[in-house]
Amino acid sequence: MTSGGAGTAGAPGASPSEGPFLIVGLGNPGPSYAGNRHNVGAMVLDELAARAGVKLSPGKGKRARTLIGEGRLAGRRVVLARPTSYMNESGGPVRGLLDYHSIAPTDLVVLHDELDIPFASVRLKRGGGEGGHNGLRSISRATGTTDYLRVRVGIGRPPGRQDAADFVLKDFSATERKELDLLLAEAADATEELLTRGLEAAQNVVHPRT
Repeated sequence: MTSGGAGTAGAPGASPSEGPFLIVGLGNPGPSYAGNRHNVGAMVLDELAARAGVKLSPGKGKRARTLIGEGRLAGRRVVLARPTSYMNESGGPVRGLLDYHSIAPTDLVVLHDELDIPFASVRLKRGGGEGGHNGLRSISRATGTTDYLRVRVGIGRPPGRQDAADFVLKDFSATERKELDLLLAEAADATEELLTRGLEAAQNVVHPRT
C-alpha cells in the first residue's frame, strides 16, 4: 500500500493507519541553547508532542542521541524525535531512526529555522538546497538525498551587519517572544496540515495564512 498524506502530493481520503512518518525538530542540546532562534524546530516538535500526548524519552541503539516518542498526530502514525547531538551532527541520529523504523527519507519531515523567510511566517517544501543550514546539510549527507519534507519556520535575516551564525544562536528578542507562541502553533498546525492533506494541498492552506 502506498503511503498517503505527507508522502504524496495529497491524499485526503487515505487510510489514517498508513505511515509512520518521522518528524524531527532540529536544535542544539542543553539549556544554554534552548531559547535560541536556531532551536525553533525543536520548540515546534515539543508542541507537536504535547498535542499528540507523546512523552519524549532517550533512545537507545540505532535510536541513540535522540529524544523520541511514538503516537498519532492528525490521524497518522508518527515518530517524533529531537536529536540530542549538536545541530551540525543531526544526520547520524536521523539516519539511525530511519533505519530502525524502516522509514523512507520521503516520509521524513524536518522542522527547522529559516533565515530566508520573514519572522512569524511558515513555509512547506520538499527537497532543494540547504541554504547554509548545517542541520539540513548533515541530514542530506547522512541520508544521501535532499528529497525529504521541510517545515520552514521563519526567523528573518539578522539586522545590520550582524553575522548570521551569531544571530541564530541568540534568543528571540523581547518583541519576537510576544509572537513566539503563535508562531509555534502556526508551525505545528502546518505540520498537521502536511500530514493530513499532503504537500501541495497543505501549501495552498498554509502559505496564504502566514
